[in-house]
Amino acid sequence: QVQLVESGGGSVQAGGSLTLSCAASPYIDNEDSMAWFRQAPGKEREAVAGIYTNTGGTHYADSVTGRFTVSREKDKNTLYLNMTNLKTEDTATYYCASGFKWGRGAFWHRPASYNNWGQGTQVTVSS
Repeated sequence: QVQLVESGGGSVQAGGSLTLSCAASPYIDNEDSMAWFRQAPGKEREAVAGIYTNTGGTHYADSVTGRFTVSREKDKNTLYLNMTNLKTEDTATYYCASGFKWGRGAFWHRPASYNNWGQGTQVTVSS
């Protein structure tokens, strides 16, 4: 059973930066696709960024392209999300996901494509 634990959330002013971490135990699968999602109150969970754990290839939502960077450090079994130039609309609970359900209908940006989820970490951006 894979466990994911997010950390690094907090409160920041618009224009500021934060780096989120997702610690995976027992390890990051080398043949997986992992992702960061976020969910604001009253809104659906949306994909932010995804990464293939073997190649390091990435995907980004249009709203964060150029501002957020996803990466993984295999030796530390950790996924990161570096967020810069934060905006008030980035305020949400951020979740880490893993255990991609490879196959037809599975897409990096679909929450249903993942088996494992963390508990989330809150990011609040004030103006």
